[in-house]
Amino acid sequence: MAVGVFDLFSIGIGPSSSHTVGPMRAAAVFAEELKGLGKLADVASLRVDLYGSLAATGHGHGTMTAVLLGLEGFHPERILPDEVEERLAAIAETGMLQLAGAVPLPYGVKDMVLRPLTVLPRHTNGMTFTVSDAEGNVLHSATFFSVGGGFIVREGEEDAAQQELEESKKELPLPFRTAAELLEHCRETGLGISDVMRINEEDSRTPGEIREGLLHIWSVMEECVATSLKREGVLPGGLKVRRRAPDWYDRLKKESSRPDGEGQDQDFHDPKYWQEWVNLIALAVNEENASGGRVVTAPTNGAAGIIPAVLFYALHFAPGMENASQEDRDDVVVKFLLAAGAVGVLYKEQASISGAEVGCQGEVGSASSMAAAGLAEVMGGTPAQVENAAEIAMEHNLGLTCDPIGGLVQVPCIERNAIAAAKAINAAKMALWGDGSHRVSLDEVIVTMRETGKDMSSKYKETAMGGLAVNVVEC
Repeated sequence: MAVGVFDLFSIGIGPSSSHTVGPMRAAAVFAEELKGLGKLADVASLRVDLYGSLAATGHGHGTMTAVLLGLEGFHPERILPDEVEERLAAIAETGMLQLAGAVPLPYGVKDMVLRPLTVLPRHTNGMTFTVSDAEGNVLHSATFFSVGGGFIVREGEEDAAQQELEESKKELPLPFRTAAELLEHCRETGLGISDVMRINEEDSRTPGEIREGLLHIWSVMEECVATSLKREGVLPGGLKVRRRAPDWYDRLKKESSRPDGEGQDQDFHDPKYWQEWVNLIALAVNEENASGGRVVTAPTNGAAGIIPAVLFYALHFAPGMENASQEDRDDVVVKFLLAAGAVGVLYKEQASISGAEVGCQGEVGSASSMAAAGLAEVMGGTPAQVENAAEIAMEHNLGLTCDPIGGLVQVPCIERNAIAAAKAINAAKMALWGDGSHRVSLDEVIVTMRETGKDMSSKYKETAMGGLAVNVVEC
């Protein structure tokens, strides 16, 4: 199956798609394989090896606890925050893991083998699961790589997976790997970028399923914001980063109310405060992500606040939305996410969305680019203008490092989402004031991002070894 919009926007838990969602997914796959092979009853011991970035920043990213949940059979898109807390508390209290939900094993975070200085050839986010019987004979072993955005690849199946992906793309009505191919489809058909993406999605889903699925994605984004606005105090992890979203929300409601005192609810948004609202939504999502809450990878957890914030702008501040019906607003959501998803495919195909592989330009940069494309699309941009918006946004995120303090997705990650959301809005506005022609193409910028990531020192690629990660004294 080719990469689609529901691969890029998947529901999971924080704080990281590559370090939390991916490892949980890989562990769950391994547990299911054991069950399918009929070897569960013979398992006497378990070993988990974490390599490279997973080992270096795993504690701050919740990697180890995510692996435990996955080994119990939980999947990130289905588990709820209450279940996370309940199962982790039970494992900590009893010291027992329920492998595949059926076999009790004495195992916990302290039993995992961490190899931060060992990077496997395929990707820095590597992990190996091994189970043995009572005599020490290996019953089953598998190595997975978490390659960003919650996507996982199994060692030894990379070529087969790539071939399957290429074959599935050939079967799509309007396949594309580059922005040039995407724009050519638009020229030949007269369709917009979101329409091209929709037609490809219809190859595997009905129009109703696509619409319902994307509206559900948006509803989870909204729920994430609503939950975050009710949570006060400091974020977990030891940095003592205070949650700002609840206080900002209360202040913003007061300051953006109408002169007559009305408009104290969330439905009224004074255009003068558009940037404050965008900042609030981005911060709220990423504070929830940092606390391990339920979020949507967009296309990663570390960048999860950008697209919701820009989509919020589109629904509340874009021209013509003041008196829009609910159906019209739903149309905007669907169109925005499809256009953003089309651009996300380009980054997944030509470069990377993994902070551990190319730095934060691959996470926040690609999310900003996707958001700019979505906004330009729903504001009436031509395909060329939408492509230009995506190019502008990434061009000014090139070289962005991933060096979070303490290995936590908090500083500078939370504020970075707000800054990148504003960049996306500005990029869309700049593109819409032009005619779509520009000197540097989106494809060229994507390739530049990929090459910049290759040249970037490993210290600045989610290893907690350089930049802010080491130059700020932890409290």
